[in-house]
Amino acid sequence: MSIVKFYRGDPKKAPRTTMGAHLGANAIITCNGKLLLEKRRDSDVWGLIGGGVKDHETEVAAMAREIYEELGLRIPKEQFRKLAVYGEPGRIAAYCDGSVWRMVIVVFGLELSENTELKISKESRELRFFSKEELQNIEVVITHSDIVEDWFLNRSAV
Repeated sequence: MSIVKFYRGDPKKAPRTTMGAHLGANAIITCNGKLLLEKRRDSDVWGLIGGGVKDHETEVAAMAREIYEELGLRIPKEQFRKLAVYGEPGRIAAYCDGSVWRMVIVVFGLELSENTELKISKESRELRFFSKEELQNIEVVITHSDIVEDWFLNRSAV
């Protein structure tokens, strides 16, 4: 059962926000030109690794924390490269508890080596690296799909 529904691009189709804007940090994590995604437990679709920035954190500190929580990796903050900020008004997350958030996402890049061991967290069902072609056969969280497309189009030097 999905506990969150995501919207992007058409604010008229999304529910009206009930909370302030939510700042998130997500990562374009690659290995050999493939992109790491997690199959999320909260919505059963594939998405980027990351999550919310806490009040006391910088975006890069939140990214380092999320990488540790979701993958079991301790990555120094200096290894993350800020790639972009996605913050248009139609990027919405609506939760089953009634909270509806406008999302502003700071995207960081990180390249992993082939022998990096990843651990699956309680938030994920599966972790997997995808090529652009393999992405055609899966559903990516709508609030991440344009970020993923942009990376494959531009291959921002991660």
